Amino acid sequence: MKLTCYDNRELSWLKFNQRVLEEARDSENPLCECLSFLSIFQNNLDEFFMVRCGSLYDQMLENPDARDNKTNMTCKEQLMAIHARVRELLREKDDTYVQLRAELSMQGMDLVDFHTITTDEADWLEAYFKSEIEPLLSPQIIGKKQPFPFLQNKEIYAVVLLEKKGAEKLGIVPCSSSVFPKLVSLPTGMNRFILTEELILHFASDIFSHHTIKSKSLIRIVRNADIDPDEHREDGDYRKTMEQLICKRRKLCPIKMEFSRLMDTAVIQALCSYLNLTEQQVFYSEAPLNLSMLSAVRDMLRRKKCLFYRRRVPQNPSWYDPSKRVMELVEQQDRFLAFPYESIRPFLTLLNEAGKDPQVVSIKMTLYRVASNSKIVEALMEAAENGKDVVVLVELRARFDEENNIEWSRQLEDAGCRIIYGLDHMKVHSKLCLITKKVANEISYITQVGTGNYNEKTSAIYTDYSLMTANHEIGIEVNRVFHALCLGQTVEQTNHLLVAPHCMQNKIAEIIDAQTALANSGQPAYIGVKINSLTDKYLIEKLIAASKAGVKIEMIIRGISCLIAGVPGETENITIRSIVGRYLEHTRIFIFGTKVDCKIYIASADWMTRNTLRRVEVAVPIYDPAIRERILSMFDVMMADNVKARVQQPDGTYRQQTDDVPKCNAQEYFYEQAYLQADLPETEKAAAPKE
Repeated sequence: MKLTCYDNRELSWLKFNQRVLEEARDSENPLCECLSFLSIFQNNLDEFFMVRCGSLYDQMLENPDARDNKTNMTCKEQLMAIHARVRELLREKDDTYVQLRAELSMQGMDLVDFHTITTDEADWLEAYFKSEIEPLLSPQIIGKKQPFPFLQNKEIYAVVLLEKKGAEKLGIVPCSSSVFPKLVSLPTGMNRFILTEELILHFASDIFSHHTIKSKSLIRIVRNADIDPDEHREDGDYRKTMEQLICKRRKLCPIKMEFSRLMDTAVIQALCSYLNLTEQQVFYSEAPLNLSMLSAVRDMLRRKKCLFYRRRVPQNPSWYDPSKRVMELVEQQDRFLAFPYESIRPFLTLLNEAGKDPQVVSIKMTLYRVASNSKIVEALMEAAENGKDVVVLVELRARFDEENNIEWSRQLEDAGCRIIYGLDHMKVHSKLCLITKKVANEISYITQVGTGNYNEKTSAIYTDYSLMTANHEIGIEVNRVFHALCLGQTVEQTNHLLVAPHCMQNKIAEIIDAQTALANSGQPAYIGVKINSLTDKYLIEKLIAASKAGVKIEMIIRGISCLIAGVPGETENITIRSIVGRYLEHTRIFIFGTKVDCKIYIASADWMTRNTLRRVEVAVPIYDPAIRERILSMFDVMMADNVKARVQQPDGTYRQQTDDVPKCNAQEYFYEQAYLQADLPETEKAAAPKE
């Protein structure tokens, strides 16, 4: 069978989530970190159904003949393939949960059920249920006067099939409540717990005491969250419009249902009828339906350090001198931060200095996702209160962060900042900060461009890069980007930056073509790329052409890759690997050319059509020789990772490296280097404050 060099976007994403699940099963990871990966797997899958499957269902209804432009699959065919693959993954998840539950038991923590408790524990649970749980329940029997209730997204419900005088009805009991604990601690043994929903389901016969229970199960639904704010955007208060859309999203149609006990087919069909689901959208799970309770388990085991990763603290970079102003250090030479290995503190210091510097006239910044207690936002508000002209583009359409951004936009506005909300039909995803100074008649800039959000929390768990530069030409171009955004426009031409939607995809394609031409003429040619996802077909076609010409192409793609590497005659000069480890890989690096004279960019953009053509994204060139050398070195280390890297095979599957060479875990290596460069004694490293 001839191999194809294209993969479906959604099926490729499921391969990524499988790699996350593999981390939950990896015996080299500490137990509590495995629990975390299992929870991440479920959270990822929930969001996948809410967004991607929701979008596919909407497209199927609007245009059933629409096809994926890479694999030619219809929306219906994609959904069928997704459902089949998800069933396989859920079985792996169930097996993983059983394995981890057994390991927890070996650590003295038992997650029990009614098949494994003692008689004394059963008696205690019955008394506990009667006194603490049952008075707070709101059960319902579905009938003419009690219509099927609205089921909240991702909440758990006990569903029972009731019989009375030959008639059958459904009973439903909400099991999720802020009043209930997620885990009930049994008093007759150390660290023995039972899930509250299991307790409620077990005593369903007491709740519906006037009926006979024929079958029962726990269910959980996931609702479609695919809603386009721009379709509802009207003149007036945009924040208010977004708040209304958030409320609307909570009530969108169900897209998936999970159940935990085998139920009568008639009950499943009845639930599908009430929820407007097909049986293809119903999934069976033996593991708990909501794995968020694993965070509580982790907290209870916190004292057992061996069950967690070794504590790591972001370090100050070697160039940082607390006795000197960061603004001056940046004006002397371009400065670079690599998160989470290096601290975000120097950038925070830069912002605070700018807010107080009498020569600074303005600070402009784009905000996409910020921390709940953001020191960055506080610095911006303080700058505005000090009389600086602070302009902040707050992207209210950052999915699932809308409420946080709405609240911050209010606080920024109250502090005197000028707020803009981005462009119609186009998200602003770029990570830009521009500090403008005026000394006499001279205007100068300090520019920061990053690959990740201005978020102190994620800077400690995501890998990202941040460039701070006083390069005047880059400052001028970033100022043009902000000027265009303030006018509701986008830049049409750039000399240094790559700026989507008009000056990124085309410029990347031209640079790839240049490498292809070099290879065709017999000269060395190289492309190195690190991104989160690759779906842009135009750029994929350019990469295939480059591979055929003999360009060596190395790609590190954490998540989706619609390109399949190593296919003979098509992509045999391309290698693709994915690193899934302790920290979320989030850096974007573009390298074009051999090391002697290559062009290097760091960027906020993945190579997805939504990024290259439908968002405002920015890639910045790296001109400083030392920073260039460091990025190239880091890229080489990541390419050498044989611990957390999986290499894509010509059939589209991924395999872990099995080299016999010394083990290389890139993330651990970078942290060791950060500690060495910080030159701290071991005792001080351990005591260094968290960000």
